[in-house]
Amino acid sequence: MPTLRSVLLGGIALTVASFGGATTSSADEAKELYFYNWTDYYPVDLLARFEKETGIKVIMDNYDSNETLLAKLQAGGGNYDVIVPSDYLMKTLTDQHLVQEIDAPTMSNFKYVKEAFRNPDFDPGRKYTVPYLWGTTGLAYDSAQVPGGKIEDSWKEFFEPRPELAGKIAALDISSELYTAAAYYIGVPQCTENPEDAKKILDVLLKQKPFLKLYSADSTVDRMAAGEVAMHELWNGATARAQKQRPTIRYVYPKEGTPMFRDNFAIPTGAPHPENAKIFLNWMMKPEIAAAVSNAIAYSNAIESDQYLDAGWRKSEAINMPAEDASRLRPTLDCDAKARELRDKVWAKLKS
Repeated sequence: MPTLRSVLLGGIALTVASFGGATTSSADEAKELYFYNWTDYYPVDLLARFEKETGIKVIMDNYDSNETLLAKLQAGGGNYDVIVPSDYLMKTLTDQHLVQEIDAPTMSNFKYVKEAFRNPDFDPGRKYTVPYLWGTTGLAYDSAQVPGGKIEDSWKEFFEPRPELAGKIAALDISSELYTAAAYYIGVPQCTENPEDAKKILDVLLKQKPFLKLYSADSTVDRMAAGEVAMHELWNGATARAQKQRPTIRYVYPKEGTPMFRDNFAIPTGAPHPENAKIFLNWMMKPEIAAAVSNAIAYSNAIESDQYLDAGWRKSEAINMPAEDASRLRPTLDCDAKARELRDKVWAKLKS
């Protein structure tokens, strides 16, 4: 995705004492914070509110995948203070000492974190992360462009599309997303280490390729809302935002398995303003702030904030998942090196 940079200037000062649980002061840090986040994954006007309340200006850069984030950190980090890694990336980040401990339970607003998100498998005890948003990757489609107005709740519609949809389909340009979806479709483990499984996945992706309009994880909301494609492998929140502009858009949780992600805030090792980062992380756990993000970008948060949520989102199947589809959710796993190597080889052959 292209990089978007937003610079928000501010005034008044705040010390870490206001968020509790910390013993060091931010008085010696410049009142600024460098924020590295997914594209279209944070309402910029909320940063203006943070600036107004704390006097800390925020400079936000964007990336398009966890792989891009990891490469940036491995190359030196880009001097960022706050990053937004997904669940499966955390083991790699901690093993390679790319993030620092923050001991989130000691922050004053951690009390608002929902019980289900307090002790996640990818970060026991929340030593390194504060929860941000969670969601799913499924299929968005425009019922007005699909013959019969409806598709089957299966990855088959995406990987073996109807002839009428040729050239009207978009796939996410993220190796882990597309590879995992294909693995679910043919019934092999997402972290398979079997070369034969990887070949089967590659065969599925190569067979699908001629039907695609493009691979892209950029401008997905605008693309669907404008009707540029009839179907898009897409995140549920992006689908819901597009749906507000184009009511004929629908969302499917594929029956073979629907990837679920849990995104988090973390502070990179060597962050230039770690205390400002902790102020920001604690501020993000306020119920009204967490709800403001969900209301703006249509992803569920991990904070006790339901009383502040926009009731309108609850009418969308992309946000309000049907209860019968809950069993289809599959957490994204941190694959071992051998499995990642196979995935990278498949991706390289697909994109060559």
